[in-house]
Amino acid sequence: MTTLGKHRLSKQPRTSQLEISFLLCTYFLNLAVNNGFAAAGVNRVIAAAGRLVADGSSETSTMSLSQQSICIISSLLLNSVSLCFSKLSCKQGHSGPTYESMQAVFDLQSFRPAVNLSNPTITNISFTLYAVLGVNEKTQILTTFLWLRLYWHHEFLVWDPDECDGVTRISLPVSRLWSPDIIVYEFVDDDVSQACPYVYLNYTGRIRWDRMLRLVSACNLEIFSFPFDVQNCTFTFGSYMHTIKDLRVSPALTFKEMSENSKRYLEASGEWELVDILGETSILQFGVDELDIITFWVVIKRRPILYVVNLLIPSSFLMLIDILSFYLPPHSVDRATFKMTLILGYTVFLLIMNNLLPSTANGTPIIGIYFSVCLALMVISLLETVVITNVLHHSSMKYQEVPHWVRVVVLKYIANLICYRWSEDVQPPSVTQKDKPDSSNGVSGPWIIQPASQTPAQHPASTGGTAALPELQQICQYLGDLRDHLTKLQKESELQDKWCHVGYVLDYLLFRIYLLLISCYALVIIFMWCVWINQS
Repeated sequence: MTTLGKHRLSKQPRTSQLEISFLLCTYFLNLAVNNGFAAAGVNRVIAAAGRLVADGSSETSTMSLSQQSICIISSLLLNSVSLCFSKLSCKQGHSGPTYESMQAVFDLQSFRPAVNLSNPTITNISFTLYAVLGVNEKTQILTTFLWLRLYWHHEFLVWDPDECDGVTRISLPVSRLWSPDIIVYEFVDDDVSQACPYVYLNYTGRIRWDRMLRLVSACNLEIFSFPFDVQNCTFTFGSYMHTIKDLRVSPALTFKEMSENSKRYLEASGEWELVDILGETSILQFGVDELDIITFWVVIKRRPILYVVNLLIPSSFLMLIDILSFYLPPHSVDRATFKMTLILGYTVFLLIMNNLLPSTANGTPIIGIYFSVCLALMVISLLETVVITNVLHHSSMKYQEVPHWVRVVVLKYIANLICYRWSEDVQPPSVTQKDKPDSSNGVSGPWIIQPASQTPAQHPASTGGTAALPELQQICQYLGDLRDHLTKLQKESELQDKWCHVGYVLDYLLFRIYLLLISCYALVIIFMWCVWINQS
């Protein structure tokens, strides 16, 4: 056997050992990554594979270039496995993991902290509603302030507290670590929240990140029952990019605990109070991707005392004054002037309080309808006063007789229907006008005047009778004119009294109808508010 043959035979085992060590390293790496072996077992496997490589590479000077490349690759694979599965190291007299061991993990910031990338990182989410900063009904935007807390597990940041002087928790800058891209899908503004640059890391690798979030979110605001409205807004938390294969989300606390914590810490809420926080987890289909999300329903209720004091009570007082204005005399001109002044004051009141009313293109709140109807009722009240004033003045000034149907319908049936109380010196009409005796044809009262057409033969003549006859005739003529004038005044007074009674009865009827309308309207408004609150 030649020297060359011996050399080939001697090199063959070494090459086989190197190839075997390379295959073993590759196999153990894949096996560890796919099955998640414990760190101690993997370290023993790595040590065994390292001894094989050391035995096969003791004579590196006689190896070819390809064989040296195999050794280098094997060493790199072993170092990668050791880096993935070794715990953070600690030094004697040093509290917590060493900076050198953590720096190796910081260099992996861009990668999701999972040994097996087929296993998703689980992120736990909880929040506390600290304040309701504002509700913009016109733009349908809700502004809130949250205390947000995120939990996730970092598989590379694990250490043994017994080896690290009993340190179980440290704080690290969040900018040096991988963090889940959790967002609120309803967010509609720039994030101007105060940043929290640090996180807490537990020795098991569990990270807690507390941050303050000023959330400006879109919300479908229902203002129909304002100011007794209840709003239900949604906060949807989920990943912006990662699917359910990479990131899963779940609540860190129960929804009842989140609601109780928010009610306990809710401050600076102004006119809003928290009713409840509900939620559920679901999967969002976005094309071919599936995203894991948590949907929270935040139910808030408006405190109505501000609007009741500033809007409803003053409006009710003005309506009450308008009702009491019916007790002014109907024939008084001051009644119409008073009602016009009241309408003007109510209009100014609405203009001043316009900023307190919500405005939106989706609908009109019921309180706006309430104010509009109240103003319409005041206008109707003024029109009723105009009608009654016309009946009392215009018709009586023409000295027209009250029509028969008016006396029958108004003075008889309507007066009995509304229980109109006649004064003691006035009796309701029991007979028609044509049945009444005409006082102008007979002698009534103290006015007894002889006819002026009597001849002198019918009266005994006297010495001075001829001279006194013209004076007596003139006196009789004056008395006759005076009697006609008094009779005309008496007839006008009677017509005026009749028209006054017609006006009083109509005024009393319209007043009852006005009270009925206001009562029905108030009941409808209260009923609609109650129904809306119960439904909400």
